[in-house]
Amino acid sequence: MRRLQTFCAAVWLAVLTAACGADHGQFSGAPMNLQLTSAAFADGQFIPQKFTCEGDDISPPLTWKNAPVGTKSFALIADDPDAPAGTWVHWVIWNLPASATSLEENTPPSGSLANGARQGLNDFHRLGYGGPCPPPGKAHRYFFKLYALDAVLDLPSGAAKRDLLQAMAGHVLAQGQLMGKYQRK
Repeated sequence: MRRLQTFCAAVWLAVLTAACGADHGQFSGAPMNLQLTSAAFADGQFIPQKFTCEGDDISPPLTWKNAPVGTKSFALIADDPDAPAGTWVHWVIWNLPASATSLEENTPPSGSLANGARQGLNDFHRLGYGGPCPPPGKAHRYFFKLYALDAVLDLPSGAAKRDLLQAMAGHVLAQGQLMGKYQRK
């Protein structure tokens, strides 16, 4: 009986992890083979002030490669797992075309973009990107997580991260991430 309880607990944990889109880039066991980079900062390095609430608060340029065959769209989530109230969502954007290999610096904060991509609400209650703005103290980590999907999502502009995660479930072909840090001056 104890073995069955242990097994059931392990299965339940795996289901919850997959449903919630485990932090730091893991989603349903999809391979981490997308390479996500930025010309503004290297993985693990500090994000320039320009891209934060203490600067122009504009989105950084992002570039990716190694999309798998069968990719129909991309989605991106940027969040801060070090926020005092729990993970803070800075950006949700989806339905980036399969042909896309980048997001330009200063992506407009609108519900829909010219290329068909849609943006959701961040935890600042605004559409599009909201830059790092941690409380004074230690540096926070900001994870930009890119997902290659086998579908174009039927999700309206203004959706939240949890809605995007639900819509992506079962459609993630590959993923990649870029982590930057920021500390208030």
